[in-house]
Amino acid sequence: MNDFLVSFLLGIVEGLTEFLPVSSTAHLRIVEALFGLNLQDSFWKMYTIVIQLGAILALPVYFWSRILTFLATFPRGERGDRNILTHPLGLTFIAFVVTAGPAWLLKKQIGQNLESLSVMAWALLLGGIIMWIVDAVCTRPRTNHMEEMSLPQAIWIGAVQILSAVFPGTSRSMSTIAAGQTAGLSRAAALEFSFFLSMPTMVVATGYDFLKTIRPHRDAATEAGLAPLTMNSHNWIVVAIGFVVSFVVALGVVAWFMRWVRARGFAPFALYRIVIGIALLIAIARGML
Repeated sequence: MNDFLVSFLLGIVEGLTEFLPVSSTAHLRIVEALFGLNLQDSFWKMYTIVIQLGAILALPVYFWSRILTFLATFPRGERGDRNILTHPLGLTFIAFVVTAGPAWLLKKQIGQNLESLSVMAWALLLGGIIMWIVDAVCTRPRTNHMEEMSLPQAIWIGAVQILSAVFPGTSRSMSTIAAGQTAGLSRAAALEFSFFLSMPTMVVATGYDFLKTIRPHRDAATEAGLAPLTMNSHNWIVVAIGFVVSFVVALGVVAWFMRWVRARGFAPFALYRIVIGIALLIAIARGML
């Protein structure tokens, strides 16, 4: 398949799935298996990181006014009843730290699971079931706005997000949304905090992966069988296509998802996860993937 077409396709997949609670990692691996791609090649590994950065860029663009408001009111908040720990920016940072520490310590296990379609299939299936139950049960939130969140709620959400790092297919979005709902957040508040928490989490994670890819440790590169990364004009165009497509699609998805959740909830996404998880397990059992 033409590299430009592959880039366009992967950009769409990344943009569609990065912020929906369906796992972009699992979907990229599924596309890789279906089309016989090798996304572990030095170039394509770097490419998948770059298009993820394109999707990340959609968040500050969409939430720019909210970000400016939070910066202007830090640390007392709009009502003057917050402090450095309970302001939305402080809560976002704390939840990020709660996730980042254990995720760093478990990075070897995370790397092993990233290669396993079976882990992703089970994570999709079980995560879908959990998400459906949580969305059906947690219907009486006590926190309707991100500005009203408490420190324990942020710590709980950060702790649950660790699951998405250790078990690819869980989805950062799914884990933070479900955790937020169980902690008493409304659907909209849980989703918005999930988006804000995604910004530092994904920038640090993808930035670290990007540096490892373009400047790998010599022994690690040899062990993985990676050739030195070289770029030509063709490669730059492929990367640019994926980055732009991922950004544009992700921006549209974020705007649509915020409107959808306020009116309908997460049940359709939970059902989709369950169906994809079962289909993936069947395909693996039959040796199709």
